[in-house]
Parts: sequence; C-alpha cells; structure tokens
Amino acid sequence: MNYQQTIEYLYTQLPLFTRVGASAFKKDLTNTLALCELLDNPQHKFKSVHVGGTNGKGSTSHMLAAILQVAGYKTGLYTSPHLKDFRERIRVNGQMISEETVIDFVAEHKADFERIEPSFFEMTVALAFDIFAKEEVDIAIVEVGLGGRLDSTNIISPLLSVITNIGWDHMNMLGNTLELIAGEKAGIIKPNTPVIIGEYQPEVSQVFLNKAAQEHSPLIFASDSNSEFDVQILNNSGLEFLNVELIVPGALQAPLLLQLDIPGTYQLKNLKTVLSSVNELRRQGFNITNEHIATALKQVKTLTGLHGRWEVLSRNPLTICDTGHNPEGIAEVLKNLANVDYQKLHFVIGMVNDKDISQVLAMLPKNAVYYFCKPDIPRGLDAESLKNNALEAALVGEAYPTVLDALRTAQKNAQSGDLVFVGGSTFVVAEVV
Repeated sequence: MNYQQTIEYLYTQLPLFTRVGASAFKKDLTNTLALCELLDNPQHKFKSVHVGGTNGKGSTSHMLAAILQVAGYKTGLYTSPHLKDFRERIRVNGQMISEETVIDFVAEHKADFERIEPSFFEMTVALAFDIFAKEEVDIAIVEVGLGGRLDSTNIISPLLSVITNIGWDHMNMLGNTLELIAGEKAGIIKPNTPVIIGEYQPEVSQVFLNKAAQEHSPLIFASDSNSEFDVQILNNSGLEFLNVELIVPGALQAPLLLQLDIPGTYQLKNLKTVLSSVNELRRQGFNITNEHIATALKQVKTLTGLHGRWEVLSRNPLTICDTGHNPEGIAEVLKNLANVDYQKLHFVIGMVNDKDISQVLAMLPKNAVYYFCKPDIPRGLDAESLKNNALEAALVGEAYPTVLDALRTAQKNAQSGDLVFVGGSTFVVAEVV
C-alpha cells in the first residue's frame, strides 16, 4: 500500500473517534499495552512530560516542545487530533514523521492489528512511542487524547504531569459533573511525580490535591500568584502576537519581554502553565534559559507546526479561525472577538452530532450573521439541524452544504471593516487552515 492507501486502511479498519465517536473509546489500556509489548515496550525508553486537561493542552504541549527544542534537546511531540495530515500527530524536533515510516509500521503490524483489534488512537500511540524510542529523543511531550486515567497515553512514567484545566466536554464518557471529569483527568498523576495544575478552580481543586497526596506527588497551581514569577499582558493586537512581561520577584534584572506568535489572550493561562513546567524541568536538571524561552515563544508555529489557534486566514476580509468548541473554549473565543475592532461579525460554524450544543449556542452573539455547515466527518452535525437548533437560541443564518461553501459566502458578503470568524469544531477549522 502507498501512504494514502495505508491511511485509508487505518481509517476504515480501526475504530476512529473523530469519525464514529464514543464507540472508538476503549475503557482500558489492554490493547495499548499489548501493542507496546510487541514493540519491546518503547514507553520505558524515553523521558516525557504528560499534558492533559480540557482546554489548552495542545497549545501548552507545543509551547513546551518549542522551548525544549530551542534549548537544544531532541524533542518528541505527540498531539491529537490532526488537522490536515495524520503525520502531524507525531513530530521529532518539529518535523513530521515520514510517509514511509507510517507505511512500514502498518505493513509490519497489520496482522497484529487484526489480532489485537486496537482503535486508531491506540495504534497511533504505539507508533509514536516506538518512534520516540528509536529516535532516542531526549524528552517527549505527550498530549492526552481524551480524559486521562484510561487514555492510551497513560502508560508512560513521566518526569512531570501537567493538567491545564477542567471544563465541560465529553461528558458521555468522562462523567456529567466537573468533579467526575476532574477525577478522570487526575488519572495521569503518577507516584512521586511532580504535578502542575494550570488553573485553580475551587470546584475541582480538592480532587487534584487528594490524588496528589495519595500518590505522594508535589503539586503546584500555576495560576496562583507564585513566588517564582508573574506574567502580565502588555498589549494585544489580537492578530499577530501576544506581548507579555515576565516578572521574577526579587530579581535584579528587568522584566523579560515575551512575544507569543499564538496571540489569543487565553494563551496567558497556558503560558503560566508552561513557565511553571519549565521551572520544574530546571529543578530536574534541564538547562533552559530565559533566552531559550523568549526565542521559542516567538516562533512556536514555525518550530512545531501548530495551527488553528486564533489564526488569521485572510486580511481582506479579515478572517480568523479558532478550534475552541466547548463552553469554556467558546468563552475565550468571545473574549478575543471583543478585542477586535469590526463592524459586523460573520460567523461560520459547524459542530459534531454527539455533544450537547445548547450551552454553546446560547453563548453566541445574537447580532452576528451565521453560516451553518457540516464538517466532513461522519460525526458532523447536519447543517440544517444545526440551523434549527441555533434558531432556538435566536441565532439567524443559512445552511451550506460544505464548510468551504459557507466560508466563501461569508467572505463574499463581508463588507469593509467586517470580520469573518470560523469555528465551532476542530474539524471545521481543519478544512480551512
């Protein structure tokens, strides 16, 4: 099989969450462990940082990887889902793995797949760990796929566990209260392993404190004003860079000026998480200077291939996309929209069919013009159904057969000074970046 045939084989033969939803989520680690056993347990052959949470774990993972790369460490990066190419999920020093690597891995283990019957995600995790071991990376940043406790990535023994925050997402699999969701995310906390929690949230903080105490693992809340550093937004164009000042209390040097090339204001939360993680890695012997941090943050996209986070697609008309899709993610998108000067908002939106979308729809601005569409995956919610649901929330617009049809119409209708925004689902963004 060539590369395209190999990918099609994987999509059709292995249960894929992005296509079929909850039925692809395996509620134990048996298959992942069986695959890794065949590969001589690569998960034990490299150092790692494990990054989970509801929102921000992708941006946090990419920032950490960029900093470690600039600091001179050979860095693996595992993230999901991909936007355009399957190989985006597995990178070494920012470079996607080769097509031949994927072809050879699948050809060699096809019989094993048919015997073990792994999900697409379980197979991908095994492939990533195999590559990181063979490439002898100095460290790998491993992003949790879904949840934590039962996620396929949760077979590593990391140097550090990171949980960005807890929000309402995947309740059908993780639980219908924030405490239950937090309990699943807390499953990545390992014995005697430091933990960084990005945001202090009173309703779930005790879940993490209890789990960390049980595992004898030191815990830091990065959002707390802490004695190690403080970060403040200096100014925000909302489009190109987020300009931030890093202050070290008691230090003689002037505050460090940082520019993030992922400019959404919500990245300030992720940056605090990243800086707390860097400080912990320094304590463990990693040589990471402030200059490394400043250099890396200016070029996270270039160094790691990150896309879809408050990304400008066009200047005329101004068109921005963002992958925020659950209530907390949409709340941050709305804050960013409030920082942009525009006349009328044209909102291209698509969603998936296995989530409660009423809360998100109720949050969206009533005075925007909506362009409803269906992302090109089986889980995509029919555009007419989305339009009808949105009408109940007083959101008015038309349905379009594809994401690109909706985008082209929005851009055609936009007048000078208007803003076109594309979002609602990662899979909608994947079709426009």
